[in-house]
Amino acid sequence: RNGVLATPRRVVGAVEERYRGHGECPAEALDRQFSETGKYDDFVLVKDITFNSACEHHMMPFTGKAHVAYMPIDKVVGLSKLARLVDVYARRLQTQEHMNAQVATAIDEILKPRGVAVMIEAEHTCMSLRGVEKPGALTVTTQFRGAFRDYPNEQLRFISMVRGSQR
Repeated sequence: RNGVLATPRRVVGAVEERYRGHGECPAEALDRQFSETGKYDDFVLVKDITFNSACEHHMMPFTGKAHVAYMPIDKVVGLSKLARLVDVYARRLQTQEHMNAQVATAIDEILKPRGVAVMIEAEHTCMSLRGVEKPGALTVTTQFRGAFRDYPNEQLRFISMVRGSQR
């Protein structure tokens, strides 16, 4: 049929787009930093970064939101770069736990901040559409590095800001 003649080409394009993160470098997502901080000494939080990923076990989608914070030293990164970093890792065959650790590690190693906090909340279709079939169940993972790990009150502030005023 006419409607399916280009389907193989479209499927190849969709797969390339879906998993493009395998060919992307996380360091490039964070490569531009700014020193105009005005002596800012608290953490920067970008919350509700939506993402789409795919489970490496079933190749089924999982979607959700990432919340990313870091405590800069002398330099900050463009806010969109944090969202870009989440996408680099989300666009790979992945587990949520590994994605969470990868985002935290990249920020820690590239920006070298005083601390990093990452929380990811996602619904996994391998659990909502098959298997136990529990739609709406969210998986929450966290990673805390540096000052966020050393000072539990910073973890609480991070979680409070993430959970606080929802739009």
